[in-house]
Amino acid sequence: MTRTPLDPGAARRRYVVVSALFWLPIGLSIAPMVPLFSERGLSLAAIAGCVAAHSLTAAALELPTGGLSDVLGRRAVLAAAGLFDVAALLLAALATTAWALALGMALKGVGRALSSGPAEAWYVDTVHASAGPDAELRTGLARGHAAEAVALAVGVLVGGALPWLSGLGPDLGDRLGDATSGLVLPLSLPMLLGVAVEVGFVAYVLTALPEPPRPRATLSGVLRGVPGTVVSGLRLSAGDALVRRVMLSAAAAGGALVTVELLTPARAVDLTGAPESGAVLFAGLACAGYACSAVGSQLAPRVARLAGDGERAVLVSLGAAAGGLLLIGATAALAGPYALLPLAVGYVLIYVGLGAAAPSENELLHRRVDSAGRATALSVQSLALQLVGALTGLAAGNLPPGPPRWLLGGAVLLAGALLWARRPPAARSRTLADGVTEPDRGSRKSVA
Repeated sequence: MTRTPLDPGAARRRYVVVSALFWLPIGLSIAPMVPLFSERGLSLAAIAGCVAAHSLTAAALELPTGGLSDVLGRRAVLAAAGLFDVAALLLAALATTAWALALGMALKGVGRALSSGPAEAWYVDTVHASAGPDAELRTGLARGHAAEAVALAVGVLVGGALPWLSGLGPDLGDRLGDATSGLVLPLSLPMLLGVAVEVGFVAYVLTALPEPPRPRATLSGVLRGVPGTVVSGLRLSAGDALVRRVMLSAAAAGGALVTVELLTPARAVDLTGAPESGAVLFAGLACAGYACSAVGSQLAPRVARLAGDGERAVLVSLGAAAGGLLLIGATAALAGPYALLPLAVGYVLIYVGLGAAAPSENELLHRRVDSAGRATALSVQSLALQLVGALTGLAAGNLPPGPPRWLLGGAVLLAGALLWARRPPAARSRTLADGVTEPDRGSRKSVA
């Protein structure tokens, strides 16, 4: 690998490719996962347990894996994430027992935790090495987030259509099952396609993402370095007012996303009157949501210019997303075709708003933390999103059906938006010896 830093344009293009290649297999697995697990004989409760294995594993490993990336390097950790995902997708596609499927979901959680931050941290490190610490980041971050959303949208469509298309052939499903002793079903095909994409992802990461040479890592060095990096990231997240607002905004977005993902399937069934047609409506809304998120990410630089700066852009974007969720909540008691319009408009506002907010939030974050703790800070952000999302989902599930459940998620997101309504006094920053950036006392006093 060359030690000459890539120019910002080349780094941006490679970051976009890596983002798309990682998230496409995840999109491929979304539509067929629950039906495939049901075909393997799992009850809904058992499927929920498999999903919990994924979520809990990812949450438990978020901070350690972020520190691992900061110690070992971005490329090695990204490649490891791809390899764990290969194993997870193979188990999801071919396993026939509940414990094996749960193991596959846990491995998927490991891959998710490992992937949380290294690609974005690599992009920012590369741009800073080539163009300096004041280089513009928002455009590249926006395109990376847009690539993720497009990959998910394409993956959902292909993953939902591939088993159906395979069923058009004469007895293809029976022939697949007979030839593989029941291991491969039509619903397994999207996961197997995802394995091929994931192998391509690993190869691309290892060959196309040069990074500055790091000191040779030893086991004792990693064991010493990871905890220290994690502590530094947590200290920065708690002590820097701007970073704290970024983390709390991510947490609010997690509450909103879980609300939408948890309640939309049942709402779609209520509006269409049948599970089958409700599933079609939900798939269409999910695909449209990812597409709207991509549009929002692409609009992020323009929103920031119109708003005046990144902080105002986050306020406007999250406010629009909260308005969309509150609109859905306010009309959740409606029935019939008249309820489809507010549901569709709300979906557009939610995903466009969240898509537009993320690049501005992350650019603000990257200007407050340096390379030594960058991936850890992104892992703290992801952990906040997952934990508050889980708590909001549990709370919504215990509220009465109808508007209260939706309005809870809208209120959480609105609170995240209002964090940006009051701007802290301008503060100079100083770099600490441990590699993180701490504001002066005037900024520390402001309320996140």
